[in-house]
Amino acid sequence: MIHDFRSDNVAGAAPEIVNALAAASIGQANPYGDDALTASVTKRLSEIFETEVAVFPVATGTAANALSLSALVPSWGAVYCHEDSHINVDECGAPEQFTNGAKLVALPGDAGKLTAEGLKSALEKAAIGVVHRVQPAALSLTQATEAGTVYKPEEVGALVEVARAHGMATHMDGARFANAIARLGRSPAEVTWKAGVDVLSLGATKGGCLAAEAVVFFNPALAEDFGYRRKRGAHLVSKMRFLSAQLDAWLADGLWLRLARHANAMTDRLAQGLSALPGAELAYPVEANEIFARLPANVADGLEAAGFRFYRWDGGLLRLVTAFDTPQAAVDDFLEIAKNLSEKA
Repeated sequence: MIHDFRSDNVAGAAPEIVNALAAASIGQANPYGDDALTASVTKRLSEIFETEVAVFPVATGTAANALSLSALVPSWGAVYCHEDSHINVDECGAPEQFTNGAKLVALPGDAGKLTAEGLKSALEKAAIGVVHRVQPAALSLTQATEAGTVYKPEEVGALVEVARAHGMATHMDGARFANAIARLGRSPAEVTWKAGVDVLSLGATKGGCLAAEAVVFFNPALAEDFGYRRKRGAHLVSKMRFLSAQLDAWLADGLWLRLARHANAMTDRLAQGLSALPGAELAYPVEANEIFARLPANVADGLEAAGFRFYRWDGGLLRLVTAFDTPQAAVDDFLEIAKNLSEKA
């Protein structure tokens, strides 16, 4: 079975999500989020995170990240993030635009992760209080990271402690938050507000929705003017119930985690098979639903020739991503062909 492993963005939508949209299309509802489904999403997320949260559905992850940061950072501020983070590499300057020019300060870190020590060292050089320099205002963490690794709650807490000591708020880019939670086996609360996170960009699109994300504030004071920011940023959807219907169904009865567990399990199966191949190497720990692997050239070329799709990353890495609907047969066929190619090398 030929399969596209380039991204979980190539996947369709879970049947439960499609059914929820069909149900939401029947009848009438108040516009702009003043509807029962949007209220249900807030209730569900307050229960999941074990605290009252303010929730703002938006259509894209870029909007969630950029608008979240705009609530945390003045135009003369700085956002500290990993050098490979989505906000730094893949959002076409949207965070800078919506913060009216705040600067992203990109830091290195092994396997896609920042460390408290590295952040502290960078902040010691920030020239705090010097009018000629941007001032530290926010920390942005990616969970799961762009390398497919996961921050433990203790790691998040250590980073937040450093950030708070310098007067900074903390944002979490959770495009694959469900995969991280499914892997950690820790509660969503422990990984976010209990560790000090102020706002989360909760991604559902990669996890089985059509187009739905949510900005989740754990600090209500930060959300006071966010409704205006969302409107000005063109993400106050008039028929908001169709975004909320996706989120509501995704969160209901733990569906979001069941879908993430399947994606993670397919990644584990793929990683185990690749690890057994001669000359194959996994670049990072496999902790969510992404694999970065080095394969012998003939194996990588042969898999592409067979019809499989994946991204070739810098440094000769192959990125393989599984999704909520990745068939086990596709994983097994990929591994079988890779094994046959490896034996012919």
